[in-house]
Amino acid sequence: MTLPAPSPFARHWRLDPGTVFLNHGSFGAAPARVLGVQSVWRERLENDPVRFFVEHHYAAMDAARRSLADFLDCEWDSLALVTNATTAVATVFAHLRETGFLRAGDEVLVPDHEYPACQNIARHDAPLAGAYVVPAPLPFPLGNDHRAAEHTIVANILAHASPKTRVVLLSHVTSPTALILPVERIVHELRHRLGDSVRIIVDGAHAIGFVPNLRPAALGCDYYTSNCHKWLCSPKGSAFLWVRDGLREGLRPLVLSNHAERGKPGRPQFLTEFDYLGTADCTPFYCLPDAIQTMGLMAAGGWPEVMRRNRELCLKARDLLCAALRIQPTAPDTMVGCTCSLILPTPPDKARRLAERPCRYGDALQDVLLDRWCIQVPVWNWTLATGRTMRLLRVSAQAYNSIEQYEYLAHALKTELEAE
Repeated sequence: MTLPAPSPFARHWRLDPGTVFLNHGSFGAAPARVLGVQSVWRERLENDPVRFFVEHHYAAMDAARRSLADFLDCEWDSLALVTNATTAVATVFAHLRETGFLRAGDEVLVPDHEYPACQNIARHDAPLAGAYVVPAPLPFPLGNDHRAAEHTIVANILAHASPKTRVVLLSHVTSPTALILPVERIVHELRHRLGDSVRIIVDGAHAIGFVPNLRPAALGCDYYTSNCHKWLCSPKGSAFLWVRDGLREGLRPLVLSNHAERGKPGRPQFLTEFDYLGTADCTPFYCLPDAIQTMGLMAAGGWPEVMRRNRELCLKARDLLCAALRIQPTAPDTMVGCTCSLILPTPPDKARRLAERPCRYGDALQDVLLDRWCIQVPVWNWTLATGRTMRLLRVSAQAYNSIEQYEYLAHALKTELEAE
């Protein structure tokens, strides 16, 4: 079998040439140069671990944090470095519960497109405080009218907010449906209605390196988190939690190390506690400046051009797949970034039966695409709050991808869907 060639930029990655990799969105993929830098850091660490952690670790963390702050146009000491966005969300929920901010009778508002792990956190922590999770159903698909789609999303969320709403958890880029939500407008409307009595957490797991001009401090939220190992292309296990001014004091990590009770002179306790949770490989964080630089050099126009090209490729892939499968786009162009989700043409009853077939991934079709066609792309069955189940395909577009790879995917999908 002859596979379609990736883009010329694929030479910068170590991806298996025997796989058509169209799933950057799940875990990202770090360029070879960044992985090489990580190896250098690991070598330095292992040469003398004691000396490294005592003399070099904090300086390396601060350099990473300053580089990230420049990219996000925020204060460097507003950022905690964490291993992933899920951990950040869990940290904030635990803090709000343990400090008594979240109390009996309060409501936690969570749209139904939120990442399942973060929904699990809300459903776990809210009852511990005697609070309740209120799901806000969002429509899908949304059609092509941007204004109508945005109005519907905002209206649906506001319709489920009440004077009892104490915490709101929002995705910036939804995981199952790959929508860029109008977070700034949602936050503004929630503030107008609820004031400062609510804490707003934005789960931007995909957002950094994906959403142009990302500025957490300008959104009006209280907490913002994003995974750097996705679209920023740093090594796995690197993310950040931004906390607005006035809320950092007393916010503690889930794990308290030796430094929790004896801080470092001249250093905010917020940074001291988050920067050392015990012995761990922190090299993914040390590589953040190199990841930002490496990806920015992929295009003459730097990061803005990288994001623009990825989005344009994603839109072309979406249109190609829609034409081949005779389906419609699920959202207006303005809500699409470097990933898009499509509803596969499978009747709901049949989709439920197919979902029961044994498989390694979320749907047996994903197994078939990988085993028979060497395509790595996610397929899953997703159920809305209304009970409707959809069979979704989510494709990603990174610099290493080519339009020929999506043409190949379209052919494979047509073949397999007709055979089911």
